[in-house]
Amino acid sequence: MAALGVLIADDSWLFAEAARGRLEREGLRVVGVAATSAEALRRAGELRPEVVLADVVLGGQSGLELARRLAAQPRDGGPAVILISTCAAADFAGPIAGSPATGFLPEQELPADAIRRIVDGRGPAGPPGAPAR
Repeated sequence: MAALGVLIADDSWLFAEAARGRLEREGLRVVGVAATSAEALRRAGELRPEVVLADVVLGGQSGLELARRLAAQPRDGGPAVILISTCAAADFAGPIAGSPATGFLPEQELPADAIRRIVDGRGPAGPPGAPAR
């Protein structure tokens, strides 16, 4: 099975580089990093990742809006978008539930196996164990 290609969309360079290192050590292929929504949209079109990890608060922009824009692109269903944040999922429960995102992970808990589980199940947006919508 080929390694999942991941694009990290986060405005914190330190976090993005730490996440890149961890995910690559755990067998994922980080194809790129983007610091803004516009850059993430462009890089997703160029790199065609299977997964986009999008910070809920992407600088002065919204990772939720990025998820909507990626989902609207006509491209074989587009990448799975997993929202990430230093905040708890409960802080964004309503917006996450109403988004086309595949799931949510706290930035502190970003193991590759959790990403694979979310993508394999294409489960509900929200924290693990959340009821299906």
